[in-house]
Amino acid sequence: MLKELIYSGLGAAVIVKHKVEEEIKTLEKKGKIKKSDAKEFLKSLEKKGKAEDKRVKKQIKALIKEAIEDLDLVTKKDLEKLKEELKK
Repeated sequence: MLKELIYSGLGAAVIVKHKVEEEIKTLEKKGKIKKSDAKEFLKSLEKKGKAEDKRVKKQIKALIKEAIEDLDLVTKKDLEKLKEELKK
């Protein structure tokens, strides 16, 4: 389910990106926006998108860690600790 949610979000983002680019090109052709302004706007969107991507990844990571703790699953760190104890 998480996988489908991520794919849906990425798909929506790609569609929105293409629509925004098309609209900006249309505005450029009509002379309602300068090419430099359009480029600056797209750079701004990309920067915000990257920041949002980092925020979402951080949030997903925190949710996964919380789920691991709630389910009391064994982590890689736990296994390493057990290996060291067994060696003694």
